[in-house]
Amino acid sequence: MKVVQSRTRARRTRFAAVSAAVVALPLFFGGVTAGADPVADTLQPIESVTSENGSKITRIENYGEQQLLVYVYSASMDEEILLDVWRPADTSEPAPTLYLLNGAGGGEDSATWRFRTDAIEFFKDKNVNVVSPVGGKWSYYTDWKNEDPELGVNKWETFLTKEIPPLIDAALGTNGVNAIAGLSSSGTSVLQLPIAAPGLYQGVAAYSGCAQTSDPIGQQFVKLVVETWGGGDTRNMWGELDDPAWVENDPYVHAEALRGLEMYISNGTGLPGVHDTLNGPQIDGEVDVLANQIIVGGVIEAATNYCTHNLRARLDQLGIPATYNFRDSGTHSWGYWQDDLKDSWLVLEKALGLSD
Repeated sequence: MKVVQSRTRARRTRFAAVSAAVVALPLFFGGVTAGADPVADTLQPIESVTSENGSKITRIENYGEQQLLVYVYSASMDEEILLDVWRPADTSEPAPTLYLLNGAGGGEDSATWRFRTDAIEFFKDKNVNVVSPVGGKWSYYTDWKNEDPELGVNKWETFLTKEIPPLIDAALGTNGVNAIAGLSSSGTSVLQLPIAAPGLYQGVAAYSGCAQTSDPIGQQFVKLVVETWGGGDTRNMWGELDDPAWVENDPYVHAEALRGLEMYISNGTGLPGVHDTLNGPQIDGEVDVLANQIIVGGVIEAATNYCTHNLRARLDQLGIPATYNFRDSGTHSWGYWQDDLKDSWLVLEKALGLSD
């Protein structure tokens, strides 16, 4: 009975958070307007498409210009997950897909690409589908061994690599070419997911992530995110610290499997930079907000900087090429990730077949 109650509580908490995020969308963008996307006229047949385990799209809603809200029933997690989808400039031809992951909060808060950056405007003239899941806070977007009393059932690797790709391809009429990008803890996930699903993605961009998960430093970083900030238990995620799952999900250890991908990897040093000022993004002149960004964001960025340089050394050792952007300053914050997203587009568009 206790397990059932904990699952129900976790689901209600997640549902409430996601619902709040969806309700907040019109407040940021001036209300819902009907789009011209032809996908909106073919929603009924799409509902009959399922993934191998029975996951399916339950509904699709137009949301503003070139924007859709796509709701997917995940069979592995037995719940409905929202996908924030931005459509290509030209929907008359099949386009590739960029899966854009939010950070540790999973998009269940306002710390998202939609709310903290100008990403929607940036992609408006690009011929790419952008799919950003809303959910999975503190989960590292991995498959957990057990249900967690605080964070519920997490089967995000299954969801991202097996459940939604065929649904998105069918619903949006894509050309089947994919790339994935993410920041912070998701900067770990976007390196692991291509290893878990060879051939699914052609490119990856990791911003301020830590590729290491199985050495003592990497494990403490994961525990900080999942346990200290998220209130979950990493034993439910990958088991005890000596469990093989920690190594199995370590992109640094399995870096050889990244060969052949177009890769963009970025990080700052943690020292204050151009966006760490009172007039910086989301600071709004508030001294306490700036102080938190410089102190806490500086420490976190310095830690991921250590990991990222280790990853570069590992990839160089293996002779695997990647594009690196190691800034000489910058904290763990959205202003830099917005810059990184735009800077990485040259790499991502090549991976997606949109450039030579």
